[in-house]
Amino acid sequence: MDIHVGQLTTELIVGFLALFILTKILGKTQISQITPFDFISSIFLGELVGNAMYDDETSIFVILYAILIWGSLVYLIEIISQKFKGTRKVLEGAPTIVIRKGLLDRDQLKKSKLDINQLQNLVRQKGYFSLREVEYAILETNGTLSILPKYQYGSPNRQDLNMQTGQQPELPVTLILDGEINTDNLSTAGISKKKLLNQIHEHGYKSVEEVLYAEFSEGKLLIMPMTDPKK
Repeated sequence: MDIHVGQLTTELIVGFLALFILTKILGKTQISQITPFDFISSIFLGELVGNAMYDDETSIFVILYAILIWGSLVYLIEIISQKFKGTRKVLEGAPTIVIRKGLLDRDQLKKSKLDINQLQNLVRQKGYFSLREVEYAILETNGTLSILPKYQYGSPNRQDLNMQTGQQPELPVTLILDGEINTDNLSTAGISKKKLLNQIHEHGYKSVEEVLYAEFSEGKLLIMPMTDPKK
C-alpha cells in the first residue's frame, strides 16, 4: 500500500486534533472512570481512525465523518444514561458489595468474576493488609475498590495510639482459601494443621470445607464462612 508521507502526516494531525476535541466534549469520565462501554468505544474509535489513516483511499473528510458519527453515538448514550436512570445499570454497570458487615459475599464475588486473591490485592492497594480490617468493600463499575474500614481500624488508627514505641504490626497469613488449607503458610504462621483444625472446630465448623477464607494475624484467627452473609 503506497501512501505519501505528507498525506499521512496531515491525517495524523487531523485525527489527533479530532480525537482530542472529542475527548474534551465527552468529559473526563472517558479517561478517569472507564466503564465497559467506554472501554469498548475507545478501542473501536482508535481502530477506526488508525485503519483509516493508513488507507490511501480514505480521505480526511471520511475520517472526520467517522469520528463525528461515533462521537455523536457515544455522546447520545451518555445523555440517555443521565436522563433515564434505568439505563445506567445496562450501559455503565452497578457497584457491587463484595464484603458486607465484615463477611465475604460469595455470590457477588462470583458474579463479578473476582477471586479472593484478586480481592486481597485490591484491598492492599487501598492500604489495608487484612480482610479483618474491612467492614464494607464495594467493587465500583470502573474496577476499583472502595472500602469502609471497621471502626477500630479507621483513620487515625485507634489501636495504633496505644502501641508502644518500636512495636511492629504483622502481615496477615492466609491459611484457608476456598475451603482448602494452604499448607505452605502454616509454618509461616507458626501453627500446625492439627491446631488449625481444632480452632476451626472451636468456632463451630465441622470441616475446612465450610470455611471460605481464614487468616492468622497478631495471634488471632479470622474465619469467614462458606455460607453467604445475610442481606
